[in-house]
Amino acid sequence: MGSAQHGNLQQRILDALPQTQCTRCGYPDCAGYARALARGECAINRCPPGGAQGIAALAAITGQPVLPLDPACGAEGARSVVFIDEDWCIGCTLCIKACPVDAIVGGNKHMHTVLESHCTGCMLCLPVCPVDCIETQTVSGSATGWDAWSAEEAERARQRYAQSTQRRAQESREHDRLQADKAQRKLDALASHSKITDPDLLERKRQIIAAALERARNKRSPTDPK
Repeated sequence: MGSAQHGNLQQRILDALPQTQCTRCGYPDCAGYARALARGECAINRCPPGGAQGIAALAAITGQPVLPLDPACGAEGARSVVFIDEDWCIGCTLCIKACPVDAIVGGNKHMHTVLESHCTGCMLCLPVCPVDCIETQTVSGSATGWDAWSAEEAERARQRYAQSTQRRAQESREHDRLQADKAQRKLDALASHSKITDPDLLERKRQIIAAALERARNKRSPTDPK
């Protein structure tokens, strides 16, 4: 299969996934699962949110036979969203960091709130909460799989995930830049700020900091500001 055909297959598979970014398939996101499927590296029955309908759709796209959902990935079920018990929330921000679609808002040491209209039901926030203040609520009744989730909701979730991924990457680059600037300032004024007076030890420390700075610069994208 040519690269263009492979890319088209991967895109068709991705379009058929519910975009909950729940990672229950064993991959870091829906795009990762789609990539593995397009390469023939895994089975089509690893997406609980898509359920039986999702498996049938993936079978039609890939030509693989329809299989029952792999129980190791979870069970097909009704769609749920989460909400936070305000009386117990300690404002640790761990759930905010875990949410793939920025559906949780709040500040450090302040109560957090779930934007239920954006929650995909991925449940990634549940295991990271240290005080178990996050609860779930079924919102689709008895409907499961794609009956509990629409193509429009999937597309909104995909867009929010893309925006969240871009924001986090930008924040990471900015953090790295600030740390590098801090290290450079320390390097420039090393003699006046260090308790070390021995010239040889001071030079050794300067070389260690300079090497760390060089490694940090090499990690940056060519388009990143220096």
